[in-house]
Amino acid sequence: MNPADLVLTKRGVRFFGQTYPCTIGKGGIKTDKREGDGATPRGIHRIVGMLYRPDRIAKPTPWALPIGPNDQWSDDETDQDYNMMVRAPYAPSHEKLRRADPLYDLVILTDWNWPYAIKGRGSAIFIHQYRRPGFPTEGCVAFRRDHLAQIARKITTKTRLIVA
Repeated sequence: MNPADLVLTKRGVRFFGQTYPCTIGKGGIKTDKREGDGATPRGIHRIVGMLYRPDRIAKPTPWALPIGPNDQWSDDETDQDYNMMVRAPYAPSHEKLRRADPLYDLVILTDWNWPYAIKGRGSAIFIHQYRRPGFPTEGCVAFRRDHLAQIARKITTKTRLIVA
C-alpha cells in the first residue's frame, strides 16, 4: 500500500493521510461477488477511468471523459457487452450513466470484472457520490460530493482501491 491508494477501513477510505467517510454495498464486503448481490468485492482494484457530467461539473482531471445523453453501462450477464460502457439504443439490461439525480455526475471506474467480464461475477464497481451518509450502494463505494471531488483531483491511473 502507498498513500496514493484508496484503502477502505472501518472508519472510511484512507487516502493521502486523510480518512473520508463513505458508504459501500448493502450486501457488505464479499470475496465471492455475484451480479445483483449488492456487495462490494474484496480485493485490489485498479482505477481505469473517470467519467463526468460536463453540463453539471468542470472536468476534474485531464483524462476524465464526458458522460453523454446516450451513455449506459451493461449489466446484462447474457449480453456480449456485459460490464462495458454501451450507447443507447441498447435493449439488454443496463444502467443509465446520465442520471437525473447527481449520483453519477462524477464516476471513477475500477477494473472489477473488467475488461474481460466473467458472466455473473458482477458488473461495474464505481466510485461515485452517495445519496446520503450511511445509505448503502448496490456494491459501489460512494462519498460526499465535495470529498469525491477532492479525491478525483488527486487520483491517477496508478491509484488502487483496496478493499480488505
